[in-house]
Amino acid sequence: MPIAVDIDVMLARRKMSVGELADRVGITPANLAVLKNGRAKAVRFATLAALCEALECQPGDLLRWEAEDAADEMRLTEQA
Repeated sequence: MPIAVDIDVMLARRKMSVGELADRVGITPANLAVLKNGRAKAVRFATLAALCEALECQPGDLLRWEAEDAADEMRLTEQA
């Protein structure tokens, strides 16, 4: 998928755990992991807004577009 999710980058910058972020946002750690790992097919704006509020960032800090070729190469690299 050409949309890359950088929640893990923001978690590291904020020195925050997945569990802490899940509590602040009001979602389960399992659902946050689905988002964080790029396996989600959609995200509600309310959830995105809550993530941005908890991480004190903008939506563009969490989501970015990648060309399909780059996304495919990243996926192959991660599987190796």
